[in-house]
Amino acid sequence: MKIMSTRFGELEVAEEQLFRFLHGIPGFPDEKAFAYIPLDEESPFSYLQSTTEANLTFLLADPFAFVEDYEFILEDEVAKELGLSAENPPKVCLIATVKEKLADMTVNLLAPLVMNCLNHIGRQVILDKPEYSIQHKLFPDGLSKEADKGGA
Repeated sequence: MKIMSTRFGELEVAEEQLFRFLHGIPGFPDEKAFAYIPLDEESPFSYLQSTTEANLTFLLADPFAFVEDYEFILEDEVAKELGLSAENPPKVCLIATVKEKLADMTVNLLAPLVMNCLNHIGRQVILDKPEYSIQHKLFPDGLSKEADKGGA
């Protein structure tokens, strides 16, 4: 399938990269189809590109690469809706926000994206965890000068 992206230009995406978010994503309720685009195999970053809106691309971060004790309990009804189980665990990603400096990048710990990589459906869940922030600093100790010049 070919899709347009202002970030990537015209993209050819494979069927296994396509995810449906039946409830949309908060703030974008009408956007329900996205392409999951990994940065590379080793990177904790990836993108979620709308298949219909070229201007809508989310930068995603693997929470477990940055937040050692990140955890939450997924409600049974959400796990059932997504078709998740112990044999088919979710892929969890956080939406990242890039600030003027890369070192100031934040992620939303309170609203992870939970995705089933077998049936290609996902959902953004809102957690009731007051200890988590919607603007958790991804690099609390800063970055080296070389790394801070680059962008994701």
